[in-house]
Amino acid sequence: MPDDFTASHRAGSGSPMVCLHGFTGTWRVWEPVLPALERHHDVLAPTLLGHAGGSPLSEDMDDDTYVDALERMMDEAGFETAHIVGNSMGGYLALRLAERGRARTVVALAPAGGWAPEDESFRDTLDFFTQTKALLESTAPFADQIAATPEGRRQATMMIAENHEHLSPPLVAHLIVGAARCEATEPLIEYALEHGWKLQPELVRCPVRIVWGTQDRLLKWPTAAARYRHELPAADWVELEGVGHCPQIDVPTETADLILGFTA
Repeated sequence: MPDDFTASHRAGSGSPMVCLHGFTGTWRVWEPVLPALERHHDVLAPTLLGHAGGSPLSEDMDDDTYVDALERMMDEAGFETAHIVGNSMGGYLALRLAERGRARTVVALAPAGGWAPEDESFRDTLDFFTQTKALLESTAPFADQIAATPEGRRQATMMIAENHEHLSPPLVAHLIVGAARCEATEPLIEYALEHGWKLQPELVRCPVRIVWGTQDRLLKWPTAAARYRHELPAADWVELEGVGHCPQIDVPTETADLILGFTA
């Protein structure tokens, strides 16, 4: 069973870039695109609070807990501003950093929190994470065996990617165990149900590109993007046909090109 969970990754050279993973993930979800990004950028990929390898999540969490922590990480890295890339929860946090003026650009891959105000389907998404937590904990001891076969890798990644053939068994096993060890699952779900997703879109003044796969099984296109399409009308929207929730895992070459083409 993998035990390679670390708080962050930093490599490459060029202008600063921060890559933010999604709910229950770790920084390693960016591995398929890191070599391309690091040829052009000084890349910091942190593990979020309460996620496997990251710092503990405080009990007195509020709307700013995660953004405050990310700002501290950027300060420690010497990044006054950076190109911010985020997927899912990380995409939402990328917009929050832009709200504070810390982003030169934002590339958000299926950012969370984009449901219309009257859309209650977000509850189904959160319920999915609640239901799968116990399943993940029971299967995590067998992660290496599951990831060793093409069928196992397909089952393990079907909710986040449509293409899995290029993914290595160690990375898939890491994703299984990481999600099982995410201590933030329950408190973040409870917080989201009560408070939703705070954002002041009028403060997001940097260029924004939003990328969404049409086969996203977690944040379904286009309904899960409705709020952002309304509140961020100037954003550059890219629709990826046949791609799932994590484009950086699903189609890494195309995703790296979309990121680098925007930061350039």
